[in-house]
Amino acid sequence: MKTFKLVSLQLVEEDGLVDIELDDGLIINKEDEKSNWLLEAYIDKAYLDFFKKRADKGDELIIQVVITKRENDPAAFQTKITSINELEDHISILFEGSLKRTKNDFAELLLQDLLGKGFKGDNLLDEFKLKMQSKPRLAATKDKQTPAQ
Repeated sequence: MKTFKLVSLQLVEEDGLVDIELDDGLIINKEDEKSNWLLEAYIDKAYLDFFKKRADKGDELIIQVVITKRENDPAAFQTKITSINELEDHISILFEGSLKRTKNDFAELLLQDLLGKGFKGDNLLDEFKLKMQSKPRLAATKDKQTPAQ
């Protein structure tokens, strides 16, 4: 098993990305035959109802995380909530799932987004360079995207 620091968490929904403010987080590659990962998010208790509803339904959730350093590209996981533990002011949510392989990396998603916004020629190149530095939010799955910010 390998463990890593979870530095950001977003829930991918039909209408875009939902940012979940992390107080702390951990991600574990179980390195098992099913390629399962465990993700623990330590977040404010204000999210309890939001996640409890999804856990009660047994919904599969696509979450997007950044691992180790904020500069890293996000990785998408297909997960289910396996437990929610209530603490004094926080909750600990345990997700289990698998890495969702995508055909597109960040650069391709960004280029697709910029082309969709009508950028062309030198303007496209300039905006692409700028956005590659600032790493705007983009959904890691091609079919569910939010516009670059």
